[in-house]
Amino acid sequence: MLKHFIPILVFISTLGFAQNADLAVFVSGIKNNTGSLTAELYNAKDKFLKTSYKTISSAIKSNSATVTFTEIPKGEYTVLVYHDENKNGKLDKNFIGMPKESVACSNNAKGFMGPPKYEDAKFTITADTKINIKMNPIH
Repeated sequence: MLKHFIPILVFISTLGFAQNADLAVFVSGIKNNTGSLTAELYNAKDKFLKTSYKTISSAIKSNSATVTFTEIPKGEYTVLVYHDENKNGKLDKNFIGMPKESVACSNNAKGFMGPPKYEDAKFTITADTKINIKMNPIH
């Protein structure tokens, strides 16, 4: 009996550590329904706005979109979203590196004379999570 109990106990205990979460991101305030919305998920401060952990795109309907990242390990994250209006698969920037397409970050973090700070955009995932982001219009 004990030889059956121990493997079952080990299996059950690993379930608590291995569970991942889903992150649903609802984005509002998109200026039109042209193109797509792209969301980039970052899982480390040193990779923020450089190398995303996961990227997903979605159609835009009624000037809003929802994307869902699945099976995300619990931890600290940031999200950058942008309106890929010309659907070229990248955030278009001008000659000095400023976005030419609308962008926004988690916590609706905004930068001053540059991108938002990681500390302002970060949040923690401990279970399935839903966040709302309002798109920043390009002037």
